[in-house]
Amino acid sequence: MKKTIYFLALVFAGIISLSFTDNEMHSLTVTVNSLRNSDGEILFLLYNQDGTIPDKDRTKYYKKLSGNIASKTATITFDNLPQGKYAVNIIHDENSNGKIDIGFLLPKEGMGFSNFTKLNIRNRPSFTKASFELNTDISIDVKTIYM
Repeated sequence: MKKTIYFLALVFAGIISLSFTDNEMHSLTVTVNSLRNSDGEILFLLYNQDGTIPDKDRTKYYKKLSGNIASKTATITFDNLPQGKYAVNIIHDENSNGKIDIGFLLPKEGMGFSNFTKLNIRNRPSFTKASFELNTDISIDVKTIYM
């Protein structure tokens, strides 16, 4: 009898704890418009932790996808994301070499971050500035910035 009561108490506790847990997964659709050409591909880097941006070597991301460009536009969807804070970094990889090419001090290819419309010495990207809350399925646009 004690074992049965103990078992039922564990089952009941498990059911209650599941009802208070948000296990819902969400999707994030990212669109990049107004690219300067349709060459190469767009690299979409998704970040989910403070301190991961800037990411010079592109190694601190949570997920990475690449998208084809059609008519100077690219769109991808990150699926099955838990609720939380995220930031997006995009790179217009015009020569499809998997990295952003640097000319004399400045990038030769376009890049962008969520919540940013321009980049300069006073407006550098960080996870805090680029992040947004994901608690439902959403779509965002990221502006490509060419230096």
